[in-house]
Amino acid sequence: MISRHQRILFWVLIACIVAMGAFLFWERERARDRIGALADATPIDAPYTNTESITLDLANDTDGTITATTRQIALPDEATARARALLEHLVAEYALPGSPHPLQSGAAVDDVFLLPLPINGHAIDPNAKPSPNGDTPTVPVAADPNSPQPQTPGGELAVINLRSSFVNAHPSGVEVESLTLLSIIGTLHANLPQIEQIRFLVDGQPRETLAGHADLLRTYPSRDTTVAATIPDAQ
Repeated sequence: MISRHQRILFWVLIACIVAMGAFLFWERERARDRIGALADATPIDAPYTNTESITLDLANDTDGTITATTRQIALPDEATARARALLEHLVAEYALPGSPHPLQSGAAVDDVFLLPLPINGHAIDPNAKPSPNGDTPTVPVAADPNSPQPQTPGGELAVINLRSSFVNAHPSGVEVESLTLLSIIGTLHANLPQIEQIRFLVDGQPRETLAGHADLLRTYPSRDTTVAATIPDAQ
């Protein structure tokens, strides 16, 4: 005859088995959900491991100069991703302890767009009726003769979309803001020679200044900035 103690132990074991089965079922469902989410997500770019010599034009607040410095960095081959990675490495240098041009750490560039020059725009077609999905029909228009023109075949305009978190935390002052822009311009010029003109956005929108002084509304020529910084050029 089974004792009362043995019956209690038996039912405790049964309860543990049921609880373990429920836990394993719950964990399996969680794992399935995670796998499904990964399958639906945007594929992650393959890592790039081959390093190469690249040039960062580093600013110095002490003497107002920008110096070309070589770094061994792994970069993607695709041009827009390459431009973004270059600028992220540049800003990361400024976040290091003892930086001569200290900036807050964190992502600074949301995206970089490379557009062939000259820029052709679009205008609303006054003679067309709205499409069934509500889109407004447009027609292409020729580039404005006063807009940036390519200096060589294949010349491009780089539109740098900065993050507002970076811009809002940037130190204010004519020189420090100008050095940041000149450093960006020089770094792109040194590594991506097809870029001839540079414009800036902040969170996808035009913004008057970087931190109250340096102009973000103008189009800057891509050029060598590895000399004493010419501050008025970036105001």
